[in-house]
Amino acid sequence: MKRAKWVAWAVVPLLAATGCQTVETTQSGVVGVEREQRFTTLVSEEEIDAQAAKEYAQMMAVAQQKGLLNRNEQQVRRVRTVAQRLIAHVDVFRADALKWDWETNVLTSEQVNAWCMPGGKIAVYTGLLHRLQLTDDELAAVMGHEIAHALREHARERIGRQMATQTGTAIGSIALEVLTGVRIDPQLAGTVSQAVFVLPNSRESEQEADRIGVELAARGGYDPRAAVSLWQKMGQVGGSGGPEFLSTHPSPADRLVDLQANAEKVMSLYQRSSRQGSSGPG
Repeated sequence: MKRAKWVAWAVVPLLAATGCQTVETTQSGVVGVEREQRFTTLVSEEEIDAQAAKEYAQMMAVAQQKGLLNRNEQQVRRVRTVAQRLIAHVDVFRADALKWDWETNVLTSEQVNAWCMPGGKIAVYTGLLHRLQLTDDELAAVMGHEIAHALREHARERIGRQMATQTGTAIGSIALEVLTGVRIDPQLAGTVSQAVFVLPNSRESEQEADRIGVELAARGGYDPRAAVSLWQKMGQVGGSGGPEFLSTHPSPADRLVDLQANAEKVMSLYQRSSRQGSSGPG
């Protein structure tokens, strides 16, 4: 599959010359995510996923070399257990996501951070676990939110917007190291990494990730109300360099109200999952 130089931001032609396509990336779920999405025809989902897998593999290889990858077996098992329980329910929003090549790793870093690249490549930082003293329910809220960004292909949307305006500039490997805690090859420091770690999410994207995240958590047997306590903890440590979960879009007050409302909306899913015995300790 050819996917060579579409990463060159400065020379990408205007979308107006090539067109867009309307894509229904996900089903609405109980939380009701139904925004119509439009994507550039210049970059396919397959190209984005392939590039994400390449960049992720490089980051994990460097982390391994530095002794920063999956150092605590118990910690890794805990994070992967939460991930697996959430991933088991992604078909509620998109059936094809069950076939993604999901991967979850823990990086040793003081950053309060977690992310999910396109195609299901997840990383959780030890700083997030230690500094916030997360319960499993709160960890599920973080990971559900990040997984939701991948399900809705928000990175591809952001890439398309940058292409349309021709305002994107590739970031260097040093800048990426600051953002991710792992330095990667300069030739890989662009495209998907730029979209995931640098370009801001829209208000709509953040709201969608919040809503899908609480439903995934509830279906996985985790208390969706933990999204509220997680958000409050994040507010106490500050959002600099942290997950998009603490984005200023929407406003803090509006976000809490929306999280609370949607958590209540999916409580029956959580209670049903708990009765079926899939709920873990919170």
